[in-house]
Amino acid sequence: LRQGVRQHLGGYGADVASGLVLRHDHGSQYMSDHFQDELRFLRIASSPAFVREPEGNGCVERFIRTPKEQLLRVRTFETVEELRLALLAFKERYNREWLVERHRYATPEQARRQLLACPVVAA
Repeated sequence: LRQGVRQHLGGYGADVASGLVLRHDHGSQYMSDHFQDELRFLRIASSPAFVREPEGNGCVERFIRTPKEQLLRVRTFETVEELRLALLAFKERYNREWLVERHRYATPEQARRQLLACPVVAA
């Protein structure tokens, strides 16, 4: 979480991610006091998926399927380090080149830039 906040929001500190929402399942990591405290510190809204509603977690499940299909099922890795480097390269290629329908066929990097450029409007 901290790594992603630093990389995409330019720093780490209280309220730096205000306005973001994190959709997650009810796994012990996401529901732990430590993780929830971190979300509150960053001002990321916690949005747990509905219990017994697997489609509520569908976006992330589909995303996890993508590197499995594109990388893990077509290559063999001799070491954990080789796998780590391949996953980092996949992440970079995905963010810079992958056109995503729900982003109106923009890359995740383009969609993130557009979102961060939008002014925040208080309700």
